[in-house]
Amino acid sequence: MATPNYSYEKRQRELAKKRKAEEKRQRKQSGKPADDQTPAEAEAQPEAGDTGPTEPQT
Repeated sequence: MATPNYSYEKRQRELAKKRKAEEKRQRKQSGKPADDQTPAEAEAQPEAGDTGPTEPQT
């Protein structure tokens, strides 16, 4: 039975963590929406100050 190569597994985890951090940094820098939203959904959501059309109150 072969013994596990813990050094290799650890290095792969470190590389994955580094990759994830770099992607997060790029998302923050570019100001793009998160991955769970498509660009169309992000545009469809109103801004914080944008309430949209309202009915006139009588």
